[in-house]
Amino acid sequence: MGKVIAIANQKGGVGKTTTSINLSASFSVLEHRTLLIDADPQANASSGLGLNPQEVTSSIYEVMIGETPIREAIRKTNVPNLDMLPAHIDLVGAELELVNFAERETMMRRMLDEVRSEYEFIIIDCAPSLGLITVNALTAADTVLIPVQCEYFALEGLGKLLNTIKIVQNNLNPDLNIEGILLTMYDNRLRLSNQVLEDVRTHFKNFVFNTVIYRNVRLSEAPSFQKPVLMYEATSKGAVNYLNLAREILQKQQGVSEHKGKEKKDDSKKRE
Repeated sequence: MGKVIAIANQKGGVGKTTTSINLSASFSVLEHRTLLIDADPQANASSGLGLNPQEVTSSIYEVMIGETPIREAIRKTNVPNLDMLPAHIDLVGAELELVNFAERETMMRRMLDEVRSEYEFIIIDCAPSLGLITVNALTAADTVLIPVQCEYFALEGLGKLLNTIKIVQNNLNPDLNIEGILLTMYDNRLRLSNQVLEDVRTHFKNFVFNTVIYRNVRLSEAPSFQKPVLMYEATSKGAVNYLNLAREILQKQQGVSEHKGKEKKDDSKKRE
């Protein structure tokens, strides 16, 4: 079963879509079959991978309201091992339409159940809000990755997001865990960046990734060429950062699997 990671923060401009595109591409380059889901009505993840949202006829919107089977809406990308479920502006309307559906918070989870076994990773790029679509993403996810920019208002609103995650854990998805807090737009020449880095690591300790995403020109340019930074400039600092992030997540996952395996062995020995 594929691991589902929601990339969420209701604050805009923190690097959610940049992280969604480039983490997905990094998993793919490391030969892990990956699906990127664009769950943001702005559809920036779709256009950042070369799809024109105006020309998308079957998107996450049609899948969620039951008009289109998910496999018909999934598109291939130019990145090997990477597929995409695109979005378009109609997703704004889905929030209103879903209100009338029974079990409306679990529609995305049921949608993904049909294809989870076909991918090793499913990445959901959430909208900068805590609306019904984002709640759907958190309900469908195994973990949530939270990008936080190294700027003055970095921690603003983070408490509200963590509270929403707790509500989802208590009511809809008890298995939801925090994958980690990712510091983005870091510039080691700036005292403010270093202060934010220190503050976040002091407050959240082990929840913070070792990998930090540096402010990088190539990373900013890549979306205008409709490519992940790995396909645009593979040797750039941004490309290296996101590859390191993918490796860190894989390493952590391997450690968790080994720990669970050891626990199972210990349990069976006790039974004997």
